[in-house]
Amino acid sequence: MNLAPFIAVLMLVSAACVHASDTDPQRDHDAILAMRGEYSVDFAFDETVLLKPGYERAPAMRSGGEEVVLVVEDTPRRIVLQHLLVDPKSGHVTKHWRQDWIYEAPQRFEFSAEQTWTVRPLSPEQTTGAWTQCVYEVSDAPRYCGTGRWRHDNAVPTWTSDLGWRPLPRREYTRRSDYNALAVVNRHTLTPQGWTHEQFNTKVLRGSDGSQQELAREFGFNDYRRTTEVDFSPAHAYWQATSSYWARVRAHWARRLDQRPGVHLKTKLDGMAMIMPLFEQAARLQEGGQVAEREIDAVFAQWVEPAPALAMDR
Repeated sequence: MNLAPFIAVLMLVSAACVHASDTDPQRDHDAILAMRGEYSVDFAFDETVLLKPGYERAPAMRSGGEEVVLVVEDTPRRIVLQHLLVDPKSGHVTKHWRQDWIYEAPQRFEFSAEQTWTVRPLSPEQTTGAWTQCVYEVSDAPRYCGTGRWRHDNAVPTWTSDLGWRPLPRREYTRRSDYNALAVVNRHTLTPQGWTHEQFNTKVLRGSDGSQQELAREFGFNDYRRTTEVDFSPAHAYWQATSSYWARVRAHWARRLDQRPGVHLKTKLDGMAMIMPLFEQAARLQEGGQVAEREIDAVFAQWVEPAPALAMDR
């Protein structure tokens, strides 16, 4: 896949161009923690450059929500942030995505094939002075990782990832089947109002023979603006009741993603076969019930297996 022109532009602002001696891990750490809080969020996605002959630009996508970002873990070299959505009318809470930040991570998982994430080592050149961000599904299943260095030029903290692969987002795989992977560079920036997440996406159809057909480039912009006008107490109550349960779920994933080969999910693309039983177990705990470890074990035994050797070699 020839993404050279695309990446050349991004590298002008990429954290990868910063020498390790210029980094400040504590300042980076504080910038990551600054993403916690209560927000009104706007999501916008626009296809820009059309690359496949005859391809027609998809309609722009706009959505939004009310979201709180909670700190789950905070150490000098590792920060875990959990996102929770709240419906301001009903008070309904939905566990949303999670982002883990690891300083000088020795390895990361990568989306290598359909429903498959392979654990691969990172070189010292990639990771020295850098933070690896790994993003997870609502069930804490893996989504994607990116590695880059924070910059603080002109008092504007910005982190830009390297190029990585990710599966289709839910907004796409529920209605499209003409591509099966995104090649992505992510950028996070702190702003006076909160923070932003920019996505530089290329939509790609990857073939089982190793072929790659680029369809279009897309720019995604997620704008997190702090708010005091939404009651987020239902989200805080949900997390207080269920955080110990989700810690157990994360531990199950960690045992499979902290070492090679990685994981293959036997669910459909929507992942609902795992999402529903895990959410139901969390709801039971929220209502004062109990969840035995064997019940979590059963969900993982049914739907998660090691990544195949073929995916490791790609």
